[in-house]
Amino acid sequence: MNEAIVSVFSDHVCQLGEGPSYDPATDTLYWFDIVNGQLLEKPLSGGAVKIHELGQMASAIAIVDEKRQLIATETGLHVRDVATGKMTLHTAIEADNPTTRSNDSRVHPCGAFWVGTMGKGEAKAAGSIYWFFRGELRRLYSDVTVSNSICFSEDGTVAHYTDTSTGLLMRVGCDPTTGLPVGEPKIFVDHRKAKGYIDGSVLD
Repeated sequence: MNEAIVSVFSDHVCQLGEGPSYDPATDTLYWFDIVNGQLLEKPLSGGAVKIHELGQMASAIAIVDEKRQLIATETGLHVRDVATGKMTLHTAIEADNPTTRSNDSRVHPCGAFWVGTMGKGEAKAAGSIYWFFRGELRRLYSDVTVSNSICFSEDGTVAHYTDTSTGLLMRVGCDPTTGLPVGEPKIFVDHRKAKGYIDGSVLD
């Protein structure tokens, strides 16, 4: 196995830096300072970090097209106009609950958006994991303390996720055409007796 080469991409200091996402069309990396309600962007080729004030906690981005982005926030999914920065609420998620916010989220290969929520103070079982696709929203899993590690196989037939507080990384089959889970989740990694916590994950 070759040794990984790690370097600092940005020295911008976040209070809670999360949700990195790459847009190949513009060669741009996006990420969030969740607590400060900021979306950050920087070309992968280099340059200055652009900071966009969102006005609320946000944690994940999905690219719609060259003009629009879908942002997961503490009140739901907002469409962001890339040119103006204007945020328009598209679908409310726990908007009536001021104690929760969005957390780890990811786009399934078919385009469905899995969105995790959690308590702002990490209250036990305060969050959920949702599925959003073509205007429809469903809650997939409830009683989640810290939603994390949402990721999918390249063909869209497998999903992984965790509630970090449990120490268990879960695996579940997926319908590749809708991104909906198929069957019951099973334990993929039991990390309860190991050091540290399961946080972000990807499938290569």
